Order: sequence, then C-alpha cells, then structure tokens
Amino acid sequence: MQVITGKTQLLGVVGHPVEHSLSPVMHNAAIAHLGLDYVYLPLPVKPEALTIAVAGFAAIDLKGFNVTIPYKQAILPLLSEVSAVAQAVGAVNTVWRQHNKWVGTNTDVEGFLAPLQNLERDWSSAVVVILGNGGAARAVVAACTKLGCATIHAIGRNSQKLQQFYASWNDADISSKLQVHSWDKLPQLIPQATLLVNTTPIGMHPYTEASPLSVTEMMLLPSAAIVYDLIYTPRPTKFLLQAKKQGAMTIDGLEMLVQQGAAALKIWLQQPVPIEVMRQALQEQLRK
Repeated sequence: MQVITGKTQLLGVVGHPVEHSLSPVMHNAAIAHLGLDYVYLPLPVKPEALTIAVAGFAAIDLKGFNVTIPYKQAILPLLSEVSAVAQAVGAVNTVWRQHNKWVGTNTDVEGFLAPLQNLERDWSSAVVVILGNGGAARAVVAACTKLGCATIHAIGRNSQKLQQFYASWNDADISSKLQVHSWDKLPQLIPQATLLVNTTPIGMHPYTEASPLSVTEMMLLPSAAIVYDLIYTPRPTKFLLQAKKQGAMTIDGLEMLVQQGAAALKIWLQQPVPIEVMRQALQEQLRK
C-alpha cells in the first residue's frame, strides 16, 4: 500500500463529472509498478471554477493532469503553449509544467492510432467513415490524416454542426481529404469503408442494446473492413457484435484509453511506462 506524504508528487484528471473516470485505476497501477512516489487523483472542477483551479494546480505544484469532458477545448486559453497536434484537433487532453508554464497536447490521436499502426497495413488508399462530428471525431480525423488515409467521411445528424466541423480545419492536408455528410448518406458510404469508426455515445452503458447502425446498414459493410468503436463499456458493444457477424475485424475503445494514458504518463514521468500493467488494471476494473 502506497503511503502518501508531503513529498508525494501529484497528477490527476480534470473533468465535470469525473467520478466515473478509469484513468486513476490505470495510472496508479503503473506508478505502483514503477515504485514511484506519485499519486494520480480525480479532480472534479465546476465549469465556473476552471481558471481558478488551473492557477491552483500551479500553486500546489501539480506535475501534470489529463483533461476530460467538458474541458478539452475550454482549457486552451489557459495554457501558455499547445502542441501542433492539439492545435489541429482543437482540443487538449494532457497538460504538464514546463519552465513554470502550462503546456498542452492531445494524446487521443496517438491512442487511437496505436492499434491500427500495429496492423502494419498500407493505408494510402483507405476510405474512412466516421460516425459523429464531436470532439472525439476531431481526434479521429487528425489521426486518419496522419495515417495517410485517402478519404475521410464524417457523418452527423445536424447539418449546421457538420458545416462548422468542416470549416474549422485550417490544415490544408485535412481539408483536402475530409468530406461531411448527413446521416441519410450512410447506405452510399458504408460499402466503401476500409475503416468504420463510431465516435458517438450510442451503445454505451447503460444503453447497451443500442447501436448507431441498423442491422440492414451494417450488412452493407465489406467483410474486409475494420470496425472501431471508441466505447469501452460494454465490451463488446452491440455495434461491434453486428460488425463481427459481417466478418469484419473489430477494435474497442479500451486500447485507445490505455494508449492515450500511457502516452500522457510518459510525458509526465519522462521514462518508459508499463502499458501491459495499465491494460490489465483496466480489464480487472471493468470485470467488477
């Protein structure tokens, strides 16, 4: 059992609410495995108190923190420096102190890419179909551009938000590959998909019987496609069960959660981190 003292270094995750976060489980498991005098805490912050909280983190010498909903964009003006990838996505999920200033990046991109890069495929002619056009979809668009995919289709239900989503990219490489569509275009797009990604919360616990696609829509998917759901509870989601029936390869959100967390911890500790320990800690927690 770790003993917390006045010398213990502090890390954490900022959000509202933040009680459900699994980040403390995986980060504290890794810290214990490495035998370091750190602790990773959930840091619930109300929206009106974000600016004060971030100033307070500097005052108590917090070494770094993750940022979750609803602050991934709201945190940007409070940082002195933001990485190129976080600027492209327009959101930050990892913050650390550098020369007495807060610096931010986005490890969701790296986290999303990790299981795809392990497949060692040629992505240069890949067609990506993304369900949703929120913050998570932004990270997926940036990641798929980095992967070198040929075309990226983002699908949403609100045409105004879709147009804003498209217009918000000031990266020419992304703008040239990205197309946005209303939900009714799915029957035309699904048969083209090399990679189909769910970034919506549809199918997340407790609504485990829901899926963003109907059985008929999923039947249009090529069996050689990869289907990726960012949701990690339940495992697997109904969406991924539908995809497996089509013969598609499936990836759930647990690996992205592990990999983005490991990338953040590596930044804070400036040393390699035990990814397998983090993965096992999460799997055990999700079985409870």
